Amino acid sequence: MTWEVRMSSSRKLPYFLNTETKISSWDPPEELTEEEISNLPGAELLSNSFASGQVRASHLLIKHRGSRRPSSWKEDRITRSQEEAETILRGFQNQINGDPIKFAELATIHSDCSSHTQGGDLGGFGKGQMQKAFEDAVYKLKVGEMSDIVSTDSGVHLILRTE
Repeated sequence: MTWEVRMSSSRKLPYFLNTETKISSWDPPEELTEEEISNLPGAELLSNSFASGQVRASHLLIKHRGSRRPSSWKEDRITRSQEEAETILRGFQNQINGDPIKFAELATIHSDCSSHTQGGDLGGFGKGQMQKAFEDAVYKLKVGEMSDIVSTDSGVHLILRTE
């Protein structure tokens, strides 16, 4: 068997690792059945995942000069104001219009977070793992809903709850 379940040291969440290809994923491998997944080495790490109040979300982050780290993969030094960052997000809100595919497209191109490579997907997380304003917003959303603009120390976000 080439798959096993491991625990992420940074997020303290289980993930799937293909030991042959070294490819990892937060999502279960599509080719495996639930029974096969439950028999993987490390499968006991999955038992507390979403059952214990975990959620999953994607976000589109726009940083501003007041952000905790005003730089990103796109810009070495971010100089826009928070108001300018919010204006940018309002434009994205109008383009997304409830479409999760459009959300992922825009996050891939425009998000200042490294999660842009996954369309903004942050994977699963539980209470206490995100900044309070972000966490509060996510837990208020139903699966498939998108937040209004949420401000944190990282910048301003649009958040899409996915699980």
